[in-house]
Amino acid sequence: MLVSQDELTTAAVSGDVEALTQLLHHHDPDLRGWLRGRIGVRYRSILDAEDVLQVTYVEAYLRIGQFEPRGSGSFKAWLRRIAANNIADAIKTLNRQKRPSPARRVGDAVTDESYVTLLASLPGHGTSPTSGAARSEASDLIEKALRKLPPDYEKVIRLCDLEGRPADNVADQMERSRGAIHMLKARAHDRLAELLGGSTNFFSKGT
Repeated sequence: MLVSQDELTTAAVSGDVEALTQLLHHHDPDLRGWLRGRIGVRYRSILDAEDVLQVTYVEAYLRIGQFEPRGSGSFKAWLRRIAANNIADAIKTLNRQKRPSPARRVGDAVTDESYVTLLASLPGHGTSPTSGAARSEASDLIEKALRKLPPDYEKVIRLCDLEGRPADNVADQMERSRGAIHMLKARAHDRLAELLGGSTNFFSKGT
C-alpha cells in the first residue's frame, strides 16, 4: 500500500521512527545535491558533506516532534535549515578557533572543575556553582545527562570539553573531519543544555 509523503510526515511527527527513516531516505538525494553548493571551496578539505548529513539526520531524529508541517515542501525546508545551521556553526567555530587553554591540558584528570567549565559554556547556563557540594552535584547531574545523549554527542563532549583534547586530535580519534567535530560539539552542547533544563537553578543559591 502506497503512503503519501504527508502521511509519512504526520506519522513521523507522532513518533513513528520507521516513517521518519523513510522520509529521510526519500529526501537524501535532494539534500546531498543541495549541500554540494553550500560548503565553500575554502572549507571542503575540513568540512565533509557526509558529516553534515549524519549530524543533520541525528538532529532530525531528536527534534522531529517539534516539526510543524506547513504544506508541501516544509519537511525538505526543515532539513535544509538544520543542515545550514550545522554548516554555519562549524564554519563560525573554525574561523575563531583558538589554541586550547594552557589551564586545561590534555591528560589532566577530569575533575568537578571540568564539569563546571563545561556547564559555563552551555547555552543559557552562565551561572556556576560555587561550593564544593554544589560542584559535585553539578558533576553528577551532567554525567546523568551525558548518558542520555546520542553516542557521538556524548563522546565529543567527553573528549573536547572534559578531557581538553584539541579538535584535530578528536577528529582523528572519531574518524571525522575537523569541521564535523565542531558541528557535533555545537549540537551536543545544545542538547545537553536542554536535558539539564532547570536542574541547575540551585547553583545560584549556594550551599
